[in-house]
Amino acid sequence: MSTDAGRRTAAEWVWYANGRAAAACRTALAPFSWLFARGVAWRNAAFDRDAVLRAPIPAMSIGNLTVGGTGKTPVSSWFATRLRERGAHPALVLRGYGDDEWKVHQLLTPELRVLVNPDRVSALHEAKASQADCAVLDDAFQHRRAPRVSDIVLISADRFDGSVRMLPAGPYRESLAALRRATALIITVKAASARQVDAVCAAALAVRADLPVAVVRLVPAGVRRVVSENGTRALPAVEEHGMEWVRGRAMLLTSAVADADAFEQQVVAHGVQLVRHLRFPDHHAFTVADVAQLSRDAEGSSGVLCTLKDAVKLGPLWPREAVPLWYVSQTLVVDRGAEVLERECDRVLAARTATVPTAG
Repeated sequence: MSTDAGRRTAAEWVWYANGRAAAACRTALAPFSWLFARGVAWRNAAFDRDAVLRAPIPAMSIGNLTVGGTGKTPVSSWFATRLRERGAHPALVLRGYGDDEWKVHQLLTPELRVLVNPDRVSALHEAKASQADCAVLDDAFQHRRAPRVSDIVLISADRFDGSVRMLPAGPYRESLAALRRATALIITVKAASARQVDAVCAAALAVRADLPVAVVRLVPAGVRRVVSENGTRALPAVEEHGMEWVRGRAMLLTSAVADADAFEQQVVAHGVQLVRHLRFPDHHAFTVADVAQLSRDAEGSSGVLCTLKDAVKLGPLWPREAVPLWYVSQTLVVDRGAEVLERECDRVLAARTATVPTAG
């Protein structure tokens, strides 16, 4: 089920809306959040008591404290590419929520092995068997069975409001206290202000004053047209433009991502004339009916604009006779703490010659 511009999915409404009704829902869900937090605390205490695991190859974990929306996929791809540039042979390991993340990784890093396996420990052994000498674990901060030498946590400045509410009353899987076991924090920015970034940094450092912090921006680099070749998943760049091309163009926006607000703010800031924003739940499996609605609602416009995560699913379904389907390509820009990112790579590179224990 989709929602129009300015509206949110049911979960987003409960977590982020300011009205009395949403506040009442959060209050009603608070006891369940308390139970969830107790379960998380018990689970972490059990892992803290366990013997240190040994890894078949050193791994870097990229994770977060909340449910989606922090940019794990592009950051994971960036680290995997950087490790390769520095002489390593990394594999990318992910659980594989939905049918989009692994496809995005294959497009962003076609030269690397992408392994989809809910059991990251098993995937690490598979990566080693495929001649990888290290691995990047996408979304593994809470998957503590998997050994890692680098444990990076992402927090989105766009979504941070200072309120840390655990599931289901809020989006948090763990509280900020979990940052004590991280080796570094990366604050990701799409449309957030410097004040929002500073607020995240202050909250994190209040928990752990010596925590290494970096700030990266996920910046729209251009738009590319999606063309499906006989139902395949290919996304050939038959036509691409810089972001200046979208200025003044009427386009229908669609997204099935965790932070649709930030995506909308980014493209509107580049001058898109928003016809409508059809939102779907994160990892939504688009159907032929969805595509028919999108193409129908976008008639007379310059096309439908989505994220790469959406394009890998919409592309094979998109009718040739429909308005063009475009996706926004993004690039990662390091604003602050480049040395922090390099030190995390150093941890992995230095550990390739030995079997190493977990980071905590």
